[in-house]
Amino acid sequence: MSGDDDVAAALRAARADRDDARAAVADHGETRLRAVQEAYREATGLLERYEGRATGTGDFKAFVEFQESFVELTEGLDDDLPARSAFEAANDLLDQRRLGEDDFEQAREALEPAADLAAMLDERDAAAETFEAARRDARRRLRDLGERIESLERLQRLGEADLEAPVERLREPITDYNDAVSEAWSEFRREASAREVFRVVEASQAYPLAAFPEIPPDLREYVTTAPAGEESVPTLLEYADYSSSKLSHYVDNPTALRTRVGTHRTYLERLDAAPLTVSWPPPDAESLRYRASELVSVVARFAPEAVVAAARRLRELPNRAEYDRLRESALARDELDERERDRLERGAVAEELAAAREERDRIEAALAETAD
Repeated sequence: MSGDDDVAAALRAARADRDDARAAVADHGETRLRAVQEAYREATGLLERYEGRATGTGDFKAFVEFQESFVELTEGLDDDLPARSAFEAANDLLDQRRLGEDDFEQAREALEPAADLAAMLDERDAAAETFEAARRDARRRLRDLGERIESLERLQRLGEADLEAPVERLREPITDYNDAVSEAWSEFRREASAREVFRVVEASQAYPLAAFPEIPPDLREYVTTAPAGEESVPTLLEYADYSSSKLSHYVDNPTALRTRVGTHRTYLERLDAAPLTVSWPPPDAESLRYRASELVSVVARFAPEAVVAAARRLRELPNRAEYDRLRESALARDELDERERDRLERGAVAEELAAAREERDRIEAALAETAD
């Protein structure tokens, strides 16, 4: 039996058990079963409390108290209480001049019909919890199947791509842009003041698809207000390695620089052009179109016109009729390894996809059948 059959079967079985447990309670009446449950708990409580003291030639006072309490319990039960006869049978067994441990054991056995009825309420609640857990398992399995189906559909789609398609028509403009913007940013970061670099970084926040990581507030304040902010980012990082005595020759407040810049060295070192580059294989047409528009706005703040023009060409790239086809080919080349290609050729992916869809349908049917 496959995993989905286990889930579906468990769900149907849990629903049937829950319904049976509910019906059993309804047949006897919940109020009456509550009364049986309370009486049974009281009876077994008496047996436990007095068994050691009311047996043999032990405590006579405890013996009398026990018998009187059990008689009072039995006679206080409603005449139509389910399993009342079980309490009466237990009481008859205990109505002796001397009690032994076996008498207590026989009394417990006589109370078993009441125990079975008393357990019905707990069994109903447990069956309801099991049913809800089975429904959660089924929904979780559906989510897993959805992800599996999506992955297989994508794999199958990639398998239909033309691996010989001229993907260079996409790769070349993207590579040219990435190289150009990386070089332009490196030069800007190297030559411009840290304050100017931060202006571009802060301006990029208005363009979420082309934004640099946010500047730590205390570092931004220092670069914005301190004279050292007129130095380049590489120079500030170099200063942070100086001793305080050496650094005092370059800045008025060495401690402030070492604290602000040194603390955020990792941020400054990682402030590269990565947020402005385009991945390969490229994103879908709509994503690239929107992102390239934002890239143009950010790149224009620091890069030469030639780099901005390269970003504009990216913005037009998705408008080509062959973009989606070439992108699928690029994805297939990049993602399909030899094993996956073999599975596609043998039809194994198609079989797995069909099986996953059937699993999904069966579990959805089981969920629909067991819905309240």
